Amino acid sequence: MTLWRIRATVDDRPGYLSVLTASLALRGVNILAVQVHTTERGAVDDFLVDAPDALGEADLMAAVERGRGRDCWVARSEARGLADQPTRVLALANRLVRDPDAAGEVLRALLGADAVTWRPDAVDGAGVADTTMLLADPSGGTFTLRRAAPGFTPAEYARAQALVELAATVVRRAAEQVTLVLPDGAELTVRPAVADDLPAVRDLHDACSARSRYRRYLGGAAVPPPARLRRMLEPARGLTLVAAVAGPGGAESVVAMANLLGEGDEAEAALLVRDDWQRRGIGSALLRRLVRYAEEAGYAALVLHTQAENGPMLRTVRRLDRAARSAYDGPLLTLTVPLGPAGPLPTPPTRQGTRRVTGADPQVVG
Repeated sequence: MTLWRIRATVDDRPGYLSVLTASLALRGVNILAVQVHTTERGAVDDFLVDAPDALGEADLMAAVERGRGRDCWVARSEARGLADQPTRVLALANRLVRDPDAAGEVLRALLGADAVTWRPDAVDGAGVADTTMLLADPSGGTFTLRRAAPGFTPAEYARAQALVELAATVVRRAAEQVTLVLPDGAELTVRPAVADDLPAVRDLHDACSARSRYRRYLGGAAVPPPARLRRMLEPARGLTLVAAVAGPGGAESVVAMANLLGEGDEAEAALLVRDDWQRRGIGSALLRRLVRYAEEAGYAALVLHTQAENGPMLRTVRRLDRAARSAYDGPLLTLTVPLGPAGPLPTPPTRQGTRRVTGADPQVVG
Protein backbone atom coordinates (compact mmCIF):
# COMPACT_ATOMS: atom_id res chain seq x y z
CA MET A 1 0.00 0.00 0.00
CA THR A 2 1.15 3.55 -0.78
CA LEU A 3 0.30 6.88 0.86
CA TRP A 4 -1.14 9.60 -1.41
CA ARG A 5 -2.61 13.05 -1.01
CA ILE A 6 -5.63 13.81 -3.15
CA ARG A 7 -7.30 17.19 -3.45
CA ALA A 8 -10.44 17.75 -5.50
CA THR A 9 -13.39 20.12 -5.68
CA VAL A 10 -16.93 18.77 -5.43
CA ASP A 11 -20.29 20.52 -5.44
CA ASP A 12 -21.24 21.48 -1.89
CA ARG A 13 -24.48 19.50 -2.01
CA PRO A 14 -25.79 16.57 0.06
CA GLY A 15 -24.43 13.20 -1.08
CA TYR A 16 -21.69 14.43 -3.42
CA LEU A 17 -18.85 13.65 -1.00
CA SER A 18 -20.17 10.12 -0.51
CA VAL A 19 -20.13 9.55 -4.30
CA LEU A 20 -16.44 10.49 -4.40
CA THR A 21 -15.49 8.32 -1.43
CA ALA A 22 -17.44 5.38 -2.88
CA SER A 23 -15.51 5.69 -6.14
CA LEU A 24 -12.23 5.50 -4.23
CA ALA A 25 -13.43 2.59 -2.09
CA LEU A 26 -14.31 0.54 -5.19
CA ARG A 27 -10.60 0.62 -6.11
CA GLY A 28 -9.43 -0.48 -2.66
CA VAL A 29 -8.40 3.01 -1.54
CA ASN A 30 -8.53 3.50 2.23
CA ILE A 31 -9.19 7.10 3.36
CA LEU A 32 -7.06 7.89 6.44
CA ALA A 33 -7.94 11.56 6.88
CA VAL A 34 -10.00 14.22 5.15
CA GLN A 35 -10.24 17.99 5.42
CA VAL A 36 -12.97 20.07 3.82
CA HIS A 37 -12.16 23.62 2.67
CA THR A 38 -15.19 25.71 1.80
CA THR A 39 -14.69 27.98 -1.22
CA GLU A 40 -16.89 29.96 -3.57
CA ARG A 41 -16.45 27.28 -6.26
CA GLY A 42 -17.49 24.42 -4.02
CA ALA A 43 -16.02 22.24 -1.30
CA VAL A 44 -12.33 21.44 -1.73
CA ASP A 45 -11.73 18.01 -0.19
CA ASP A 46 -8.19 17.15 0.86
CA PHE A 47 -7.66 13.40 1.43
CA LEU A 48 -4.80 11.40 2.85
CA VAL A 49 -5.27 7.89 1.48
CA ASP A 50 -3.61 4.50 1.49
CA ALA A 51 -3.90 3.01 -2.02
CA PRO A 52 -2.91 -0.39 -3.49
CA ASP A 53 0.58 -0.34 -5.00
CA ALA A 54 -0.88 -1.17 -8.40
CA LEU A 55 -2.70 2.19 -8.55
CA GLY A 56 -0.82 5.18 -9.93
CA GLU A 57 -1.50 8.88 -10.17
CA ALA A 58 -3.58 8.53 -13.35
CA ASP A 59 -5.73 5.79 -11.77
CA LEU A 60 -6.49 7.91 -8.73
CA MET A 61 -7.35 10.95 -10.83
CA ALA A 62 -9.69 8.83 -12.91
CA ALA A 63 -11.38 7.54 -9.75
CA VAL A 64 -11.92 11.10 -8.54
CA GLU A 65 -13.40 12.19 -11.86
CA ARG A 66 -15.81 9.22 -11.85
CA GLY A 67 -16.81 10.30 -8.35
CA ARG A 68 -17.88 13.74 -9.68
CA GLY A 69 -14.71 15.45 -8.49
CA ARG A 70 -12.94 18.13 -10.53
CA ASP A 71 -9.73 20.17 -10.46
CA CYS A 72 -8.03 17.07 -9.15
CA TRP A 73 -4.48 17.09 -7.76
CA VAL A 74 -2.63 13.94 -6.66
CA ALA A 75 0.81 13.53 -5.10
CA ARG A 76 2.73 10.94 -3.08
CA SER A 77 2.74 11.52 0.68
CA GLU A 78 5.17 10.63 3.46
CA ALA A 79 4.51 8.91 6.76
CA ARG A 80 4.48 12.28 8.55
CA GLY A 81 1.27 13.00 6.71
CA LEU A 82 -0.41 10.61 9.12
CA ALA A 83 -0.32 13.32 11.82
CA ASP A 84 -3.65 15.10 11.86
CA GLN A 85 -3.79 18.76 10.92
CA PRO A 86 -4.48 20.18 14.42
CA THR A 87 -1.46 18.27 15.79
CA ARG A 88 0.77 19.63 13.02
CA VAL A 89 -0.42 23.19 13.54
CA LEU A 90 0.14 23.00 17.31
CA ALA A 91 3.65 21.62 16.77
CA LEU A 92 4.46 24.44 14.36
CA ALA A 93 2.99 27.01 16.75
CA ASN A 94 5.22 25.64 19.52
CA ARG A 95 8.22 26.08 17.23
CA LEU A 96 7.23 29.70 16.56
CA VAL A 97 6.97 30.44 20.27
CA ARG A 98 10.54 29.19 20.70
CA ASP A 99 11.88 30.87 17.54
CA PRO A 100 9.64 33.55 15.97
CA ASP A 101 12.32 34.24 13.35
CA ALA A 102 11.46 30.84 11.85
CA ALA A 103 8.11 32.14 10.55
CA GLY A 104 9.07 31.59 6.91
CA GLU A 105 10.14 27.99 7.51
CA VAL A 106 7.00 27.30 9.53
CA LEU A 107 4.78 28.64 6.74
CA ARG A 108 6.60 26.47 4.21
CA ALA A 109 6.10 23.38 6.37
CA LEU A 110 2.44 24.20 7.08
CA LEU A 111 1.41 24.70 3.45
CA GLY A 112 4.02 22.75 1.50
CA ALA A 113 5.01 25.97 -0.28
CA ASP A 114 7.75 25.89 -2.91
CA ALA A 115 8.91 29.42 -2.03
CA VAL A 116 8.36 31.80 0.89
CA THR A 117 9.70 35.36 0.70
CA TRP A 118 9.37 38.41 2.94
CA ARG A 119 9.51 42.07 1.98
CA PRO A 120 9.62 45.03 4.37
CA ASP A 121 6.82 47.01 2.74
CA ALA A 122 3.12 46.29 3.03
CA VAL A 123 1.22 45.44 -0.16
CA ASP A 124 -2.44 45.78 -0.99
CA GLY A 125 -4.62 42.78 -1.67
CA ALA A 126 -3.52 40.32 1.02
CA GLY A 127 -5.22 36.99 0.41
CA VAL A 128 -5.19 34.05 -1.98
CA ALA A 129 -4.86 34.10 -5.76
CA ASP A 130 -4.73 30.46 -6.89
CA THR A 131 -1.13 29.31 -6.21
CA THR A 132 0.03 32.60 -4.65
CA MET A 133 -0.70 33.79 -1.12
CA LEU A 134 0.04 37.22 0.40
CA LEU A 135 0.15 37.51 4.19
CA ALA A 136 0.36 40.76 6.12
CA ASP A 137 3.05 40.66 8.82
CA PRO A 138 1.67 42.52 11.88
CA SER A 139 5.26 43.54 12.69
CA GLY A 140 5.47 45.21 9.28
CA GLY A 141 6.05 43.80 5.83
CA THR A 142 4.48 41.04 3.75
CA PHE A 143 5.03 37.32 3.28
CA THR A 144 4.57 35.90 -0.23
CA LEU A 145 4.01 32.15 -0.62
CA ARG A 146 3.97 30.21 -3.87
CA ARG A 147 3.54 26.59 -4.83
CA ALA A 148 3.06 24.90 -8.19
CA ALA A 149 -0.05 22.96 -7.10
CA PRO A 150 -2.62 22.73 -5.70
CA GLY A 151 -4.05 26.23 -5.32
CA PHE A 152 -4.33 27.75 -1.87
CA THR A 153 -7.69 27.83 -0.10
CA PRO A 154 -9.22 30.41 2.27
CA ALA A 155 -8.89 27.95 5.15
CA GLU A 156 -5.15 27.62 4.53
CA TYR A 157 -4.86 31.40 4.41
CA ALA A 158 -6.61 31.72 7.78
CA ARG A 159 -4.25 29.17 9.38
CA ALA A 160 -1.18 30.87 7.95
CA GLN A 161 -2.32 34.33 9.05
CA ALA A 162 -2.95 33.03 12.58
CA LEU A 163 0.61 31.67 12.79
CA VAL A 164 2.09 34.93 11.47
CA GLU A 165 0.16 36.87 14.11
CA LEU A 166 1.42 34.46 16.79
CA ALA A 167 5.02 35.11 15.71
CA ALA A 168 4.41 38.88 15.88
CA THR A 169 2.99 38.55 19.40
CA VAL A 170 6.04 36.58 20.56
CA VAL A 171 8.36 39.20 19.06
CA ARG A 172 6.43 42.02 20.71
CA ARG A 173 6.57 40.36 24.12
CA ALA A 174 10.31 39.73 23.74
CA ALA A 175 10.80 43.40 22.87
CA GLU A 176 8.89 44.43 26.00
CA GLN A 177 11.10 42.31 28.28
CA VAL A 178 14.10 43.84 30.00
CA THR A 179 16.68 42.73 32.53
CA LEU A 180 16.87 45.04 35.54
CA VAL A 181 20.20 45.14 37.38
CA LEU A 182 20.00 46.52 40.91
CA PRO A 183 22.83 48.45 42.61
CA ASP A 184 23.71 45.36 44.65
CA GLY A 185 24.15 43.32 41.45
CA ALA A 186 20.92 41.36 41.66
CA GLU A 187 19.17 40.80 38.33
CA LEU A 188 15.44 40.63 37.67
CA THR A 189 13.37 40.11 34.56
CA VAL A 190 10.67 42.74 34.04
CA ARG A 191 7.94 41.89 31.53
CA PRO A 192 4.20 42.19 30.90
CA ALA A 193 2.16 39.73 32.91
CA VAL A 194 0.21 36.88 31.33
CA ALA A 195 -2.58 34.65 32.63
CA ASP A 196 -0.10 31.83 33.34
CA ASP A 197 1.53 34.04 36.01
CA LEU A 198 -1.45 33.53 38.32
CA PRO A 199 0.19 30.86 40.58
CA ALA A 200 3.39 32.90 40.92
CA VAL A 201 1.46 36.10 41.66
CA ARG A 202 -0.58 34.27 44.28
CA ASP A 203 2.71 33.10 45.84
CA LEU A 204 3.92 36.71 45.81
CA HIS A 205 0.88 37.81 47.82
CA ASP A 206 1.29 34.91 50.26
CA ALA A 207 4.96 35.88 50.80
CA CYS A 208 4.12 39.54 51.49
CA SER A 209 3.42 40.73 55.01
CA ALA A 210 -0.09 41.82 55.98
CA ARG A 211 1.21 45.40 56.18
CA SER A 212 2.49 45.29 52.57
CA ARG A 213 -0.82 43.89 51.32
CA TYR A 214 -2.75 46.50 53.29
CA ARG A 215 -0.70 49.30 51.77
CA ARG A 216 -1.33 47.89 48.31
CA TYR A 217 -5.10 47.30 48.61
CA LEU A 218 -5.97 49.93 51.25
CA GLY A 219 -9.18 48.20 52.32
CA GLY A 220 -7.68 45.06 53.88
CA ALA A 221 -4.72 42.71 54.14
CA ALA A 222 -6.30 39.53 52.76
CA VAL A 223 -4.98 37.93 49.58
CA PRO A 224 -7.38 38.75 46.70
CA PRO A 225 -9.33 35.78 45.30
CA PRO A 226 -7.96 34.11 42.14
CA ALA A 227 -10.67 35.64 39.93
CA ARG A 228 -9.61 39.16 40.90
CA LEU A 229 -5.91 38.39 40.46
CA ARG A 230 -6.63 36.95 37.02
CA ARG A 231 -8.39 40.16 35.97
CA MET A 232 -5.46 42.20 37.29
CA LEU A 233 -2.94 40.21 35.26
CA GLU A 234 -4.57 41.04 31.92
CA PRO A 235 -6.67 44.20 32.35
CA ALA A 236 -9.00 45.23 29.56
CA ARG A 237 -7.46 48.72 29.61
CA GLY A 238 -3.99 49.09 31.02
CA LEU A 239 -0.93 47.00 31.79
CA THR A 240 0.41 44.74 34.50
CA LEU A 241 4.15 44.21 34.90
CA VAL A 242 5.86 41.52 36.92
CA ALA A 243 9.45 41.45 38.17
CA ALA A 244 10.83 37.94 38.52
CA VAL A 245 14.05 36.23 39.56
CA ALA A 246 15.29 32.78 38.64
CA GLY A 247 14.68 30.21 41.33
CA PRO A 248 15.98 26.66 41.86
CA GLY A 249 15.95 24.67 38.65
CA GLY A 250 15.38 27.80 36.57
CA ALA A 251 11.81 28.34 37.75
CA GLU A 252 10.72 31.98 38.01
CA SER A 253 9.73 33.59 41.29
CA VAL A 254 7.71 36.82 41.03
CA VAL A 255 8.93 39.33 43.62
CA ALA A 256 7.00 42.44 42.52
CA MET A 257 3.94 43.44 40.54
CA ALA A 258 2.86 46.80 39.11
CA ASN A 259 -0.66 47.48 37.85
CA LEU A 260 -1.97 50.21 35.57
CA LEU A 261 -5.73 50.42 35.08
CA GLY A 262 -7.19 52.92 32.61
CA GLU A 263 -10.36 54.79 33.50
CA GLY A 264 -11.41 57.62 31.22
CA ASP A 265 -8.57 60.09 30.70
CA GLU A 266 -6.68 58.86 33.75
CA ALA A 267 -4.79 55.68 34.62
CA GLU A 268 -4.55 54.36 38.18
CA ALA A 269 -1.24 52.78 39.25
CA ALA A 270 -0.45 50.46 42.17
CA LEU A 271 2.63 48.55 43.31
CA LEU A 272 3.33 45.46 45.41
CA VAL A 273 6.91 44.45 46.27
CA ARG A 274 7.80 41.45 48.39
CA ASP A 275 9.12 42.56 51.78
CA ASP A 276 12.64 41.18 51.35
CA TRP A 277 12.96 43.03 48.00
CA GLN A 278 11.73 46.41 49.21
CA ARG A 279 13.97 49.53 49.43
CA ARG A 280 16.11 48.30 46.52
CA GLY A 281 14.67 50.46 43.73
CA ILE A 282 12.28 47.95 42.18
CA GLY A 283 9.19 50.05 42.85
CA SER A 284 10.78 53.13 41.24
CA ALA A 285 11.76 51.12 38.16
CA LEU A 286 8.30 49.66 37.72
CA LEU A 287 6.53 52.98 38.29
CA ARG A 288 8.69 54.73 35.67
CA ARG A 289 7.75 52.01 33.19
CA LEU A 290 4.04 52.48 33.94
CA VAL A 291 4.38 56.25 33.47
CA ARG A 292 5.97 55.75 30.06
CA TYR A 293 3.26 53.31 29.00
CA ALA A 294 0.49 55.64 30.19
CA GLU A 295 2.00 58.51 28.21
CA GLU A 296 2.22 56.39 25.06
CA ALA A 297 -1.39 55.33 25.53
CA GLY A 298 -2.48 58.97 25.66
CA TYR A 299 -3.63 59.23 29.29
CA ALA A 300 -3.68 62.75 30.72
CA ALA A 301 -2.66 61.81 34.26
CA LEU A 302 -1.45 58.98 36.47
CA VAL A 303 -3.30 58.51 39.78
CA LEU A 304 -2.03 56.70 42.89
CA HIS A 305 -3.97 56.08 46.08
CA THR A 306 -1.99 55.42 49.25
CA GLN A 307 -1.94 56.02 52.99
CA ALA A 308 -0.58 59.41 54.02
CA GLU A 309 1.93 57.62 56.28
CA ASN A 310 3.26 55.39 53.48
CA GLY A 311 6.71 56.96 53.26
CA PRO A 312 8.22 54.45 50.78
CA MET A 313 5.45 55.10 48.22
CA LEU A 314 5.75 58.87 48.64
CA ARG A 315 9.51 58.66 48.03
CA THR A 316 8.92 56.48 44.97
CA VAL A 317 6.59 59.08 43.47
CA ARG A 318 9.04 61.90 44.25
CA ARG A 319 11.75 60.05 42.30
CA LEU A 320 9.68 60.54 39.15
CA ASP A 321 10.77 64.22 39.25
CA ARG A 322 7.28 65.32 38.20
CA ALA A 323 4.94 67.73 39.90
CA ALA A 324 2.19 65.76 41.64
CA ARG A 325 -1.07 67.13 43.02
CA SER A 326 -2.09 65.86 46.46
CA ALA A 327 -5.62 65.39 47.82
CA TYR A 328 -6.32 64.07 51.34
CA ASP A 329 -9.35 62.06 52.41
CA GLY A 330 -8.75 61.34 56.07
CA PRO A 331 -5.76 58.98 56.31
CA LEU A 332 -5.79 58.35 52.56
CA LEU A 333 -3.84 60.39 50.03
CA THR A 334 -4.47 60.63 46.28
CA LEU A 335 -1.52 61.68 44.14
CA THR A 336 -2.17 62.85 40.57
CA VAL A 337 0.82 63.03 38.23
CA PRO A 338 0.18 64.98 35.00
CA LEU A 339 1.43 63.22 31.87
CA GLY A 340 2.59 64.48 28.52
CA PRO A 341 3.21 62.90 25.09
CA ALA A 342 6.10 60.47 24.87
CA GLY A 343 7.90 58.87 21.99
CA PRO A 344 7.79 55.13 21.33
CA LEU A 345 10.08 52.80 23.20
CA PRO A 346 13.21 52.03 21.13
CA THR A 347 13.35 48.65 19.42
CA PRO A 348 15.90 46.24 20.91
CA PRO A 349 18.89 45.37 18.68
CA THR A 350 17.57 41.90 17.80
CA ARG A 351 14.07 40.51 17.46
CA GLN A 352 14.50 38.39 20.57
CA GLY A 353 17.07 40.41 22.47
CA THR A 354 16.59 41.55 26.04
CA ARG A 355 17.89 44.85 27.36
CA ARG A 356 19.98 45.22 30.51
CA VAL A 357 19.47 48.25 32.72
CA THR A 358 21.84 49.37 35.43
CA GLY A 359 22.27 52.43 37.61
CA ALA A 360 22.33 53.74 41.13
CA ASP A 361 18.63 54.58 40.84
CA PRO A 362 17.56 51.62 38.70
CA GLN A 363 15.06 52.32 35.97
CA VAL A 364 13.42 50.16 33.35
CA VAL A 365 13.96 52.22 30.23
CA GLY A 366 12.91 51.69 26.67
